[in-house]
Amino acid sequence: MTDRGATRGATRDAELTAWLAARQPALLRTAYLLTGDRHAAEDLLQTSLAKLYLSWDKVRDRGAIDAYARRVLVNEHTSLWRRGWKRREHATDTVPEPEPVLESYDDGTAAQVWELVQGLPRRARAVVVLRYYEQLTEAETADVLGISVGTVKSQCSRALAALRERTPSHLNPSLDPTSREEER
Repeated sequence: MTDRGATRGATRDAELTAWLAARQPALLRTAYLLTGDRHAAEDLLQTSLAKLYLSWDKVRDRGAIDAYARRVLVNEHTSLWRRGWKRREHATDTVPEPEPVLESYDDGTAAQVWELVQGLPRRARAVVVLRYYEQLTEAETADVLGISVGTVKSQCSRALAALRERTPSHLNPSLDPTSREEER
């Protein structure tokens, strides 16, 4: 390798390392929201970052790195769950995870809502995760998933309708708090 090639490689590695230090927690969160499992999310993120590293020089618009990384995550997730061996794989023992420190009181509502979201079909869940957990616009979500904005809107509408239908009344935010107390 020439000195110029080594310098370019070192610059690329430094850029990627700086970007990764800032974005890894958000990408891990997205991976978790897609997979629903901490360990599967870590595996998904690791595979996706390896693919991103290999194509780092191909991304000309550095402002689009986040969108490109999310796209790689979603594509890799889709690719993984299509593989037959993945459907047959079952965890047998679980390592206990430490309880997360919450900055505000959580009465278990977040976990109950997340259970409902996990019950959605994969594509609908991906749309909901990107739109509402990652707070992407419809256009950004469409770009990440490689679908039209209209498809994002219809998938989102169907997913929200399914969530409304499945949501127990005590989790329904449209009810006023006094009526919630009366129901209990």
